[in-house]
Amino acid sequence: MAALSLETKIEELARTDRRYGAESYQFVFEALDYVLTHPGCRRNPAARHIAVVELLEGMRRLGLERFGPLARCVFESWGVYSTEDFGEIVFRLIAHDLLHQGEHDRKEDFAGGFDFGEAFEQAWRPSLRLHETR
Repeated sequence: MAALSLETKIEELARTDRRYGAESYQFVFEALDYVLTHPGCRRNPAARHIAVVELLEGMRRLGLERFGPLARCVFESWGVYSTEDFGEIVFRLIAHDLLHQGEHDRKEDFAGGFDFGEAFEQAWRPSLRLHETR
């Protein structure tokens, strides 16, 4: 019997728990790659482990880069409404041996990582600058 591809495993996982779309699980892997390859995401680039705060920052930045002002809508279409949802996804991937849990990793660490409205909507709102008149 041939080994299942990561894509197939993710699709099965999404079918067993319909809270999150398969795209959300794939996005976690893409965000992990993003954190590893983009300067400024890692506090300690030499470390193998990615901290939750680093992963969340990578998710936020990748979401903005990839989806722009629609990032929040895209995530919500996948069933992701908060950083806690990303934590659920990560720990489901861990439970299914698709990711490895670090010694100090806890699902609770994803709670309150950032506010979706601030992170994805306010980043695209134009700021009004008042000019002084002389």
